[in-house]
Amino acid sequence: MTAMTSTKSLLGRTLLLDGIITGATGALMFLAAAPLADLLGLHERLLRIAGFSLLPFAALVVFLAVRPLVSRPLVWAIVCINVLWAVDSLLLLTTDWVAPTALGYAFTVFQAVTVAGFACLQYVGLRGGRVVTA
Repeated sequence: MTAMTSTKSLLGRTLLLDGIITGATGALMFLAAAPLADLLGLHERLLRIAGFSLLPFAALVVFLAVRPLVSRPLVWAIVCINVLWAVDSLLLLTTDWVAPTALGYAFTVFQAVTVAGFACLQYVGLRGGRVVTA
C-alpha cells in the first residue's frame, strides 16, 4: 500500500478545509433547500439531494485529513470527484434543466471554482507529499 503523510502538510490542511466547507455547504443545501431554491432559482430537490450527497463525502475528507497517513489512491479519487463536481456544476448552467437567478449563477460558479481550487491544491499536495510504502 502506498500512503502519504497528511497532518500539518499542504495536503492535510487542504483536505480539512475542503471537508469543513463541503460539510457546511451540504448541510445548508440540505436543510435550507426550500428557501435557497427560491433565492437561487434552482430546484429544491436538486439542492436537497446534492446537499445530502455532500455530507458523507465531507465526513470522509475530514477523516482523511486528521489521519497521520492517507492512501494515495483514495486522495486521487477525492481529487477526481472534486474535478467532476466542478465540471458538472458548470455544465448544469448550460442546460435548460435549471433557470437560475443571477445569485444562482454566482453561487454555482463560486462553488465550482472553489471545489476546483481544492482539487488543484490537493493535486499539488499529492505531488509534494512524503510517500510512505508499507
